[in-house]
Amino acid sequence: MMKFGSPAVRNFNYPTMSSDSLSWQNINAHGLKFAIVVARFNSAITAKLLEGAQEALQKAGASGHEVFHVPGAFELPLAAMKLARRGGFNGIVALGAIVRGDTPHFDYVAAETSRGLMRVSLDTGIPVAFGVLTTDTMEQAEARAGGSAGNKGFDAAMTAVEMARF
Repeated sequence: MMKFGSPAVRNFNYPTMSSDSLSWQNINAHGLKFAIVVARFNSAITAKLLEGAQEALQKAGASGHEVFHVPGAFELPLAAMKLARRGGFNGIVALGAIVRGDTPHFDYVAAETSRGLMRVSLDTGIPVAFGVLTTDTMEQAEARAGGSAGNKGFDAAMTAVEMARF
């Protein structure tokens, strides 16, 4: 198995979610397997996030990945916990799109989804990358799912690889 940081490791720059455009260096997923959990709600967005995540894992040379679908973002933490406890994955990529509406529902779903996914990481030691968009408008979500703001599914998968190697 290649070691992280070895000369044979892939080296490509990818702008991350941060505004300072840090580069992904020495990203190598060789020998690693990932679970991708995708919310079906707002599927026009989440399908694009999934495409980005799969592209990232392929570019990083992941040994494999499995895709699991759940009804919505609120269900992502339970699915991630079951997969982390099941074993066989070096990291989990959680993908969803929560778009603000006219009620406080957005606030509850966004907060509990993020809290739940963090809990999975901390309780199991398996990295769970947060690829859940929380936007005010569908246009903002579209921009972050392969539009002008990149593909946050790609970002989340690259985060999962980096944290699996940590």
